[in-house]
Amino acid sequence: MAYEPEARDRGQLPPGEQLSRLLRRWWEEAGSASGGTRPTQQALASKLGVDQTTLSRYLNPKHTSTAPLRVVEALHAHLRAPAAELERARELCRAVLRETSGPAPGGDSPRPGDSPDATGDTGGRDTSGRPGRMAWARPVLVAAVMVVAFAAGAVVRDQFGPGPGAVEDGAAAGALAASGAPLEREPWPLLKKREQDWYTVGRALEHLLNAHGHEVRPDGFFTQETEDAVMEFQRAHRLSSDGKVGEDTWPELVVPVGRGDDGHAVRALQELLHNTGQGGTEVSGQFTAATAKDLKYFQDLHRLRPTGKADVDTWLALLVHQRPPGGAPAYQEPTSPTPSTPA
Repeated sequence: MAYEPEARDRGQLPPGEQLSRLLRRWWEEAGSASGGTRPTQQALASKLGVDQTTLSRYLNPKHTSTAPLRVVEALHAHLRAPAAELERARELCRAVLRETSGPAPGGDSPRPGDSPDATGDTGGRDTSGRPGRMAWARPVLVAAVMVVAFAAGAVVRDQFGPGPGAVEDGAAAGALAASGAPLEREPWPLLKKREQDWYTVGRALEHLLNAHGHEVRPDGFFTQETEDAVMEFQRAHRLSSDGKVGEDTWPELVVPVGRGDDGHAVRALQELLHNTGQGGTEVSGQFTAATAKDLKYFQDLHRLRPTGKADVDTWLALLVHQRPPGGAPAYQEPTSPTPSTPA
C-alpha cells in the first residue's frame, strides 16, 4: 500500500494518524533494504508482548494509533526503521498521550480577527482597540463571585464537613491528579474464594500475600489455601476476617515499591502492568528502569503523578484498569492446579 510522503502529513493530520502511517510504513518496508523477509504481524506482536489485534490497531493507517512509547521504540528496533525517524515517532507518541490523557485547558479568549457577537461585545475593547469598560469590570465581577463562593464553601465545610483526621493521609479518596484536581475514586475489586481462575488480579493478590510472609501459590486460583492466608492477614491487621479481599483489605495489602526493590510485591506490580495493554512489562521481580518507565507511562495516562513509584492510588488504578483475562500469560508455565470444590 502506498502512502503520500510523510512530510505532507505534517500539520494536516492529527498526531495519532501520522503515527499510524509512520508505523505502518516501517512494517511494510521491513526487510526490503536487506532483501530479507518482512515479519508477520503475529510474529511481531509476540516479540512486543502484545496481542495481534492490538498491534493491528497500532499499524492501521485509517485509525488513530495509540501505541505507547515503549512499543514505538521496540517497533523501530525490530523493523530496523531509519534512525532519523525515531525522534519524530517519539514526538508523535508524546502528542497522542497528551491528547488522550485528559482535556486540554480551555478558554474563551478571543482569537485575532474575532468579530463582536450579537450583543456588540468586543472582548473588553472598543472598536479603536483601546480598553473599554469591560476590561476592568469583568475581573472585578469574577473576583467578587470567587469571594462569595469561598465564604459559602467555608460555612458548608464547617457545618457538615468531616472533622480533622477523618480521611487518612494518602487515602485514594483524597488523591490529587497531576493537575491538582481531585481524582474520581473507583472501588477496589472484590476477590473471594471460587473455583474459576482470577487470572492476573488473583496472582497479584497471592504475590502480595507472599510479600507479607504468607506462603501461597501465585497461580490465580483463590483456593482454601489462599482464603486461609487472607483471613490470617486480616486478623493480624485487625480487619474483619471474612476471607474476602475488598475495600478494607486491599489498602493494607498493597506495598509501596520503587526503583531498586525486588520480590513478590514487585512481581505483583509487574503482573498488573503487563496486563494493562500498554505494550508489555517484563515480569522479573526486579524493579528496573524499564519497570519505572512503564509505570510512569501508566500513571501519566491515568492522570496520576508520574513518580515511577507505586503508591496506594497507583495500585488501585492498576487493579481497576485490567484487560479481560485471556488465560495464563506466555511467560508463565502452566502450573495452575485443578481447583478443589469448596467445602
